[in-house]
Amino acid sequence: MGTRCLTFVYEDGEVVLNMYRQFDGYPSGHGVELAKFLEGMVIVNGYNSDDKRKIANGMGCLAAQLVSYFKVGVGRFYLESPAATNCGQDYEYHITNKGVRVVNYNGNEMFNGTFDEFKGFCEAND
Repeated sequence: MGTRCLTFVYEDGEVVLNMYRQFDGYPSGHGVELAKFLEGMVIVNGYNSDDKRKIANGMGCLAAQLVSYFKVGVGRFYLESPAATNCGQDYEYHITNKGVRVVNYNGNEMFNGTFDEFKGFCEAND
């Protein structure tokens, strides 16, 4: 049995992505990989093609990049309905333009902070 997780991405308080991971969903697994994706990410509203920063043009763009980053081949990752909240997950990762919030299977908040702080949390839980 795997350690499942859900990763939610929010734009203006609404879920735009609910991605299910079948296994390795714990902070030292999925969390570390997610932190690598988010590290240095800047959320912008409009962009210049010459911009060399690691950017997402809003949270919808970040959600699309996130799926592209994780989904390689068949299985492991699935898209769920934005309203799905009970998928047998052990962990939840909630991403907004302000940062990341992590909740465990008991509904207890384990972390709430910026993208850069999230990396430290995940590494500390390795």
